[in-house]
Amino acid sequence: MSVNSRHPGGDQLSLPFEAPRRPAGMPPLPVRMLNEFVYCPRLAYLEWVQREWADSADTVEGRTVHRAVDAGQGALPSPDAVERAAEEGERLHTRSIRLSSETLGLVAVIDVVEARDGCLTPVDYKRGARPHVEGGAWLPERVQSCAQGLLLREAGHRSDEGALYFAGSRERVRVPFDEALLAATRAAIEGLTGAAGADQPPPPLEDSPKCPRCSLVGICLPDEVNFLARQAAPPRPLAVARDEAMPLWVQSPDARIAKRGARIEVKTDEGATSVALGDVSQVIVQGPATLTTPCLHELMRREVPVTWLSLGGWFLGHTVGTGHGNVEWRTAQYRTSFDPAACLRLARGLVRAKIRNCRTLLRRNAPSEAPADRALAALARLADDAERADGLDGLLGIEGAAAALWFRSFATLLRPPDGLDGFEFERRNRRPPRDPVNALLSYGYALLTRQVTVSLSAVGLDPYRGFFHQPRWGRPALALDMMEPLRPLLCDSVVLGAVNGGEVKAGHFVRSGDGTALTAHGRKAFIGAFERRLGQEITHPVFGYKVSWRRVLELQARLLGRHLAGEIPEWPHVMPR
Repeated sequence: MSVNSRHPGGDQLSLPFEAPRRPAGMPPLPVRMLNEFVYCPRLAYLEWVQREWADSADTVEGRTVHRAVDAGQGALPSPDAVERAAEEGERLHTRSIRLSSETLGLVAVIDVVEARDGCLTPVDYKRGARPHVEGGAWLPERVQSCAQGLLLREAGHRSDEGALYFAGSRERVRVPFDEALLAATRAAIEGLTGAAGADQPPPPLEDSPKCPRCSLVGICLPDEVNFLARQAAPPRPLAVARDEAMPLWVQSPDARIAKRGARIEVKTDEGATSVALGDVSQVIVQGPATLTTPCLHELMRREVPVTWLSLGGWFLGHTVGTGHGNVEWRTAQYRTSFDPAACLRLARGLVRAKIRNCRTLLRRNAPSEAPADRALAALARLADDAERADGLDGLLGIEGAAAALWFRSFATLLRPPDGLDGFEFERRNRRPPRDPVNALLSYGYALLTRQVTVSLSAVGLDPYRGFFHQPRWGRPALALDMMEPLRPLLCDSVVLGAVNGGEVKAGHFVRSGDGTALTAHGRKAFIGAFERRLGQEITHPVFGYKVSWRRVLELQARLLGRHLAGEIPEWPHVMPR
């Protein structure tokens, strides 16, 4: 089916097709997404529908290349102006033209539009060198150029070809809008329209050379999803760029946190220090410090979350920008949370993984074999019982029995260099913790709750709607669910390391009434131990590649989303041997 536009000279300009009807509420397709769809349908879906994005060296270089043509916004010359310029032998040249068409269902910002001999040519700037392939450029780039030409035609202009300018080699490539390219462009429009209206993204590419260089490989997880869904080849090492940004902790009650140019400045009564905004992954404010509005706005623009803790370390909440746009995962999460059978299945896996990880930590650190053997055997039986639990109430009883057994054994693992004086531990207690070891455990769990809540929010899940922990006002139930198997690995082990290594000493605590809390120096020492643990690399027990614990948290959150959306059959848990 063709669409006709009237040229001022009286000629009829024919568009080769009309775009497929879009579902109600779907906005026009960005032409740039057609490029992505031809390259990888899943990539286009993740970027456009689920609003995922991650920078790489290629994307940063691409923005640099476009800096000149993106400056300002030009106006498309009228057909009359183009015709007059052709009669006078002039060439028109306009930058950054925004066009949209309801008829075609497309929207684009064209880098440069050139008018010559009454015909408009869209010019698209590309990073890198011209590829030596048939047609002078890859199909995704040529489809993008053709779609820009169709927009120019629909606006009443002649457009018979486009051009690609490759900044790396300073070469320009012609893109004729022939029948084959028009057919490929129509197929891309139909394909992206259909994919965008689907319930889940297209399947990932299999063992593709495109994946390792893709900026979204750590979000898409192509090898991991294929491995878990179909037991395909083991995943290649996760090709995620090293992130040098680190959390900024502010504990001084009198601190004032402000933005100074491209830096965050923290002022206290003792002086001032500053750090580049690009070096900050999160800001954690403990106590009544002040964060200025301009600084908060900049952090939200950069998607850097701000966590608020009480002076005693309790997690109060966190501030983000507009939040993640992946409503599909939240819909799947809520739907699953109202399914008792699904909740029980997920809860069984969580409790079993937690018990097994407690058993692993005991096996690795027990000072004597005989008592540990009995506890290890009991924990193994409880892990099996968790897998067969017939309800959440019974599962809570199994988890409670395993926790009691674990903490009885935990006391035997404490071996501080100056002796146990001050670090005696009989059982787990809280609200308030009544001894130093319980104070460390409570503080560690608060730190992990904060970290997991931020990870879940960052991928588009709701930290407050869980499956094992039932929703309650102000309780991040899903964060508590996800951290269950990780408590022994990221909290209990850090407490053991900090006490047995002498980082945290008996003098790092203050007692008030029945409660015990860390001093400012004690908190600083324990935060250092906790952050080091998150930065430590392990061999992932499921995928076999090296990954940091900080990255494991994000990976677990993304795999949960993939499971809830139906892409993988089970949510795998991290259980080191």
